[in-house]
Amino acid sequence: MAFGPHLLLATLEGLVTAAVLALTALGLSLVFGVMRIVNVAHGEFFMLGAVLAWAVATTLGAHPAIGFVAALVVAPLVVGAIALLSERLVLRRLNYDPEATIVATIGLLYIIQQLALSLYGPEARPVTPPFNYRVLLPWFGYSGYKLSIIAASGLLLVATWLVLTRTKIGLVMRATQYDREMAQAFAIPVERVYAGVFALGAMLAAFAAVLIVPISQAHYLMGQDPLLLSFIVVIIGGLGSLRGTVLAALIIGLSDGIVSMFFSPTLAKLIATLVVAMVLVFRPQGLFGTVAR
Repeated sequence: MAFGPHLLLATLEGLVTAAVLALTALGLSLVFGVMRIVNVAHGEFFMLGAVLAWAVATTLGAHPAIGFVAALVVAPLVVGAIALLSERLVLRRLNYDPEATIVATIGLLYIIQQLALSLYGPEARPVTPPFNYRVLLPWFGYSGYKLSIIAASGLLLVATWLVLTRTKIGLVMRATQYDREMAQAFAIPVERVYAGVFALGAMLAAFAAVLIVPISQAHYLMGQDPLLLSFIVVIIGGLGSLRGTVLAALIIGLSDGIVSMFFSPTLAKLIATLVVAMVLVFRPQGLFGTVAR
């Protein structure tokens, strides 16, 4: 293929990566922005979503589309319930102390990882895509399912934005983010808000994992890269900023797809690291973050 087809293919692959990364990083950004804690176990919630997607699809044994839709509903709900239980039993008892929660979520990371290894096994297992339709483009055919990942991610991002900006739930979350003590003074149940945000963040990661696992494979160690890339996106975009998360995910996803296609994946990782370093030096709050008062 000539330059044009290669560029189009790299852009499409980058958009798929960006779509999944935006959902995963948004969950981390919400937890980081509202609760002011670093959830090191966020990548394991992503992994749980993929593993549960495989389990649901395999257990049903029905048409791939039925198994996928069931996984898309069941996996985020189960992961959200696990996150809610973790928040109540661990984070709340630590009073959401930033340093203590880092250690606690590291422990949670290893617990979830080892449970997955024990119950699921070390094998990487595929999930059948719900459909295999190919879209004919000017130079080649492209997976219709991959395009549906971009569309589904976009719809969920818009839905999340509407919840955060147009509903009472979003108003309560933003009030808690800006000033916890003032929110408590106005009788806002801060602990319930934190529990809901922690569960929502985990559910977004699980949803992203269910979307990506049909073109990837479920594995008990698959949460490491999404965690690292999500931190990069949050640093570049700014804490709690939805538009910053989306823009940063697009930057990382497209640069990874295009640079990896024409040069090497290693150079793509170096560019992402360089961008993070520049943001930390020249704009520590991120592209759309606010300076802490």
